[in-house]
Amino acid sequence: MTATKSAGASPSSPSAPALTVADVLQSGPRPPAPGPLSTSLSFAWRALLKIKHVPEQLFDVTMFPIMFTLMFTYLFGGALAGSTNAYIQYLLPGILVQTIVMITMYTGLTINKDIEKGVFDRFRSLPIWRPSPLVGALFGDVVRYIIAITVSLVLGLIIGFRPQGGVLGVLAAAGLLLMFSFSISWIWTMFAMFLRTEQAVMGVSMFILFPLTFASNIFVDPVTMPGWLQAFVKVNPISHLVSATRSLMQGTTEFRDMAAVFGWSAFFVVVFGTVTMRLYNKKS
Repeated sequence: MTATKSAGASPSSPSAPALTVADVLQSGPRPPAPGPLSTSLSFAWRALLKIKHVPEQLFDVTMFPIMFTLMFTYLFGGALAGSTNAYIQYLLPGILVQTIVMITMYTGLTINKDIEKGVFDRFRSLPIWRPSPLVGALFGDVVRYIIAITVSLVLGLIIGFRPQGGVLGVLAAAGLLLMFSFSISWIWTMFAMFLRTEQAVMGVSMFILFPLTFASNIFVDPVTMPGWLQAFVKVNPISHLVSATRSLMQGTTEFRDMAAVFGWSAFFVVVFGTVTMRLYNKKS
């Protein structure tokens, strides 16, 4: 009877030795620590899950490009270019740039909301690469940018846009636009670190974005502008991006504008990315 009881004794019985942390750690090799790319992609997936549960977040990347494209094409196309078909060839690359650059500010709004809710305090306590929550949020927004580009291009093709650069030219232009958008988003993450509310982040972002997008070559050729405005348009990074995007879609290459886009993108990441991380570490 005694032997039977011993053989049938449950592992959870009081006589069974309790496992300690040391026993668990010595039971096998520890799993490798997650790397920067792995943790960043995890936070990117978190951003996409937000869209899944709140699909209204896609309203700006679907309705804005449709509204701006149709409105400017049919309201001003005849007056500015003689016909809507001629104007859409000039306008659509610019509308692509305006749409994507304008919605980059929502990265800052999302991060500011997480900071105000205390979510980032939990992230900072995790044994992960510290910039992962920020980089992951930016990676997640790239999907939203791709959706906006797709919507704009499909609508443009329907109403008469014909890119002479073909598929490769369009893909190259989209890649350039995504790179610039990822880079400029660091400005809004910086604002998210020290501004107190979402409304403040949005207000400051719009104050910067409106002059950059409207005082550019998105809608009209700068040669019709006053001299002082032309001077601003020529150094405006958005103008360089629009010119490079147009040239790629039309099958040509403006190396000067492309070099300027790469230069501005590197500047945004190095300067504003560094400032953002310092503010982020200061909050911990």
